[in-house]
Amino acid sequence: MLIAFHKPYGVLSQFTSDGSSNRALAEFGFPKNVYPIGRLDADSEGLLLLSDEPALNERLLHPRHAHEREYWVQIERIPTLESLQKLSRGLVIQGHKTLPCRAWLLDPQPIIAPRNPPIRVRKSVPDCWIGLELVEGKNRQVRRMTAGIGHPTLRLIRARIGSFQLGELPSGRWKELSASKRAAVLS
Repeated sequence: MLIAFHKPYGVLSQFTSDGSSNRALAEFGFPKNVYPIGRLDADSEGLLLLSDEPALNERLLHPRHAHEREYWVQIERIPTLESLQKLSRGLVIQGHKTLPCRAWLLDPQPIIAPRNPPIRVRKSVPDCWIGLELVEGKNRQVRRMTAGIGHPTLRLIRARIGSFQLGELPSGRWKELSASKRAAVLS
């Protein structure tokens, strides 16, 4: 079984509480014996997969399989082409050089429902959405990458895994994937 979940802000990628005010996956009525494949930090949103098949974890997460993950990242200020190229080439973060990726300004800028709680807004500092397509996922990597080019992340949404898109799945909802949707994730 493979499940797509639109993880809201403030939800842990685990079934048990960590003692914080963040909610756990146990609150969302998933079938028994499923577990998250990978993770999204509590302050990140978007597509999280869950499965009862342990082998999928290695298949979907290890960089040697080059399984793409697309993120939409709301950042402070409008990045230059040079800044996006730095992201694409890879940055040294905590002594590790990130793998090359694809980075672009989302055009048109997406219209996304406001987050609760709202993001930090500064009247004198514009923001924009960029896309990042990665094949690796180190802890808080996207946030560290955007900070590394001088554009702090305000909001982070995982929009795609493989060729499966989060699409219109509402925040806080999940669905079991059909054979064709499962193939899109695993492609």
